[in-house]
This record gives sequence, C-alpha cells and structure tokens, in this order.
Amino acid sequence: MTTFDKREQGFEAKFVHDEELMFKATARSNKLLGLWAATQLGLGGDAAASYATALVTDHLEKQTMDEILDKVAGDLAAKGVAREEVAAKLQECMHQALQQLEADK
Repeated sequence: MTTFDKREQGFEAKFVHDEELMFKATARSNKLLGLWAATQLGLGGDAAASYATALVTDHLEKQTMDEILDKVAGDLAAKGVAREEVAAKLQECMHQALQQLEADK
C-alpha cells in the first residue's frame, strides 16, 4: 500500500467519523429543541417526550434544519414565539449536543 493509499484511507475514515458525529449531534439537538418546545407548548411527561421524539424520527433521512425550524416555529407561533427565537434555541441545542457527545467519549 502506498503512502497515497494510506492517506486516502485516513481521509475516508475521518469523513465517516465526521458524518456520524454530525448525525448524532443533529438527532440530539433536535430532541433538546423538542423538549424545549414542548415546555413552551405546555406539554409534559409522555406528551413532551413524544413531541421531542417525533422531531428526531419523522422523515429522519430527508429532514433539513429549515424543516425543523419551520415545524417548531409553526407550532409555537400561537404562543408568540418568533422563528428567530427558535433558530437561536436550535443553535444553542446544537452546541449543547456537541458538548454532550464530546463528554460521552
């Protein structure tokens, strides 16, 4: 195996690791956002857990951050929560999720 082949394998392994980390961070972030949104909606217990889980699992492979924002912002619009506030909370949740994943290592 040449040095180039080893380097290529290293880059591929890093890419796989980074993608896996991003997938886990996004799922955890969506769950944290869902729990926050459930609180804003006045949901508790199983209803809050179901809401958060639905954000993670619904359309798992095709879901974008914009779709998550649209859903949560739409759900919270009646409570007077602006999309910008939801976007800021999502950023906060992503940061928290990445910290939690780093701590889990």
